[in-house]
Amino acid sequence: MRNITSVTLNVGGRDLKLEYGKFSQQANAAILVTYGETMVHVTTVMGKNDTTLSYFPLSVDFAEKLYAGGKIKGSRWVKRDGRPTDEAVLKGRIIDRSIRPLFPKSVKRDVQVIATVLSADSENDADMPGLVAASAALTISDIPWEGPIAGVRVGLIDGQYVANPTYEMRKNSKLDLVVTGSSEAIVMVEAGANEVTEEETLKAMQFAHEEIKKIVTVILDLQKQIGKVKQEFALIETIPAELRKEVGDKIRKDLSAKLGVLGCEDGLIEGFVATLKEEYSEKLDVKQLGEIVHDVLAEETRAMTIAVEKRVDGRSLTQIRDLEAEVDILPRPHGSAMFKRGATQVLSVATLGAPSLGQILETMEFETIKHYIHHYAMPPYASGETGRFGAAGRREIGHGALAERALVPVLPAEIDFPYTIQVVSEVMSCNGSTSQASICGSTMALMAAGVPIRKPVAGISMGLMTDGKKSVVLTDIAGIEDHIGDMDFKVAGTRDGITALQMDIKVKGISFEVLEKAMAQAKVARLEIMEVMLKAIPEPRKVLSKYAPKIVQFEIPIDKIGEVIGPGGKNIKLIMAETGAQVDIDDSTGVGKVTVSGVDPVSMDKAVTWIKGMTHVAEAGEEYDGKVVRVEGYGAFVEFLPGKQGLVHISRMSKEYVQDANAIVKEGDTVHVYVKGTDDMGRTDLSMIPLAELKPDVPREPRSGGFGGGSRGGDRGGFRPRR
Repeated sequence: MRNITSVTLNVGGRDLKLEYGKFSQQANAAILVTYGETMVHVTTVMGKNDTTLSYFPLSVDFAEKLYAGGKIKGSRWVKRDGRPTDEAVLKGRIIDRSIRPLFPKSVKRDVQVIATVLSADSENDADMPGLVAASAALTISDIPWEGPIAGVRVGLIDGQYVANPTYEMRKNSKLDLVVTGSSEAIVMVEAGANEVTEEETLKAMQFAHEEIKKIVTVILDLQKQIGKVKQEFALIETIPAELRKEVGDKIRKDLSAKLGVLGCEDGLIEGFVATLKEEYSEKLDVKQLGEIVHDVLAEETRAMTIAVEKRVDGRSLTQIRDLEAEVDILPRPHGSAMFKRGATQVLSVATLGAPSLGQILETMEFETIKHYIHHYAMPPYASGETGRFGAAGRREIGHGALAERALVPVLPAEIDFPYTIQVVSEVMSCNGSTSQASICGSTMALMAAGVPIRKPVAGISMGLMTDGKKSVVLTDIAGIEDHIGDMDFKVAGTRDGITALQMDIKVKGISFEVLEKAMAQAKVARLEIMEVMLKAIPEPRKVLSKYAPKIVQFEIPIDKIGEVIGPGGKNIKLIMAETGAQVDIDDSTGVGKVTVSGVDPVSMDKAVTWIKGMTHVAEAGEEYDGKVVRVEGYGAFVEFLPGKQGLVHISRMSKEYVQDANAIVKEGDTVHVYVKGTDDMGRTDLSMIPLAELKPDVPREPRSGGFGGGSRGGDRGGFRPRR
């Protein structure tokens, strides 16, 4: 019999249940968490052998299974769940960034955390339950880890803070904030917001922390019941302590003297290694010498920054590096801009497309369409290195999502600007905070493309260095400060409020006093940056690029959609082939919404006229110039509107007697016709004689062959309108 131990806590009005012993007994620890009807199975396993890697080999995977939401993969050929979606990658990153700082430096073995969603109720997001379960698993396992922590999502709805709001509640929330932390401090922050103030954000974090404390208490209770004895590892020193001290003492004074000047760190480590290499060739290799120089550089930089508040490049604590902003870099893309801060440089490119080009997202719970897509790319040359080049990695997905989150609140509503918008941020040079540079560059690229954003958004990255007694907050951290510092706190927003946050730390926690100071400095900085951006482009352009597609939208009766599409899509394909315009039809709102897009206005007008003609119900008395498409002895069939035909009976071709219609017209002729009316089958009767001058009706001749499907309306033939 299995011995299952569980603990339960109410969070956000629902029970959060953690169970140990249900599954996976061979893992170091496994927790099954249930929240509502969402269930996540989290395992943690540590490798058996030490690695020789210079970094801690932690991997976190978040697996979303379609079966969890009662779904089968839509692909006809592939039914197995494929590579993780971007959403799954981002959820895995939240867990990774929360637990990573709490592993002791002595641990050099592989540690793998896998969170598998087994049930998804379409109400409760699986990410926070998964994070709590990961913390619980690590806490009760024998793996060395300095937890526990917990995570809570906070919404701001009608002025009230809500813990772990449901998907439906999040639609009406001004804030989507994720906070993880211990019972003493905050560890990680991630947020998207609709211009929330710094004060509201700080209160939300404090609200989250109160919930976190309750969850941590429950995890500790579980640990008391079933917690295993932690394994112990000694910190392995690859360099003898006496040699490390000897080399450090030799270079410390000279190295310290070089700091405090812009660009001083460039080639600094390599220069000192070259000087020391010959003297220590028999005792230390180049890699070991580099490690010693690096550590001394970090120590001296931190000491100078904390003690005298002077930074490695000579800046004050609140000083931003030199800024540059420029738009219209590229002639053919619809909008482009470059933003440069110090040696960090990003080129952002905006592209506009038809609504049908939106990205379809198939998840466990929902199928949705995104009409704003932000991609971030950082090739190896950006940091002066060689490396893998190709598909986006987890970091690139994360940075793209952060920039997307920052800009979504200021985008126009789709009804006002019915475009799919894609922005790609290409990192040209990296020396800290490229994600925030991409937000600045992308704001300008959107404005240059003519996207009527409500307000410009700027971003800045804040840092921290602390010796345990004194802490200093740094504005606009450079690469070395990010590397050796204790915090990377990214803040993006408009003049009036925050739109996105992301915080990662390398210490055990950050106090609310530090967070408050960092947000205050960040606000001053982003307003300063915004001034530079607005000098390059003060407002969104009123006219789109001549290379951008133009869009016309109108409605047609829903019962006319089949007629426009035609059997198997025959008609709509013909319209697009003949005009060169893109045509999409959406019937999801109960009406037929037609979207016509294209670069050439003439082609678009032709397509619009064609579709409106096909769906127009001709009324008696209307006049048209039509084309004769077929002639029979009893009359001629005339296409008087695109795709719509009517019959001119021989008796209505001339006031004189006509024996054969072929004597009056031939195929291809253009004739002026009058709509006489429609019969009970919807067929249109035409006349070449003004209606007032017509003689009484004559009996109809049989219409063998019909109108060729023109005015009767076609069926969909399996062709579905684009959504």
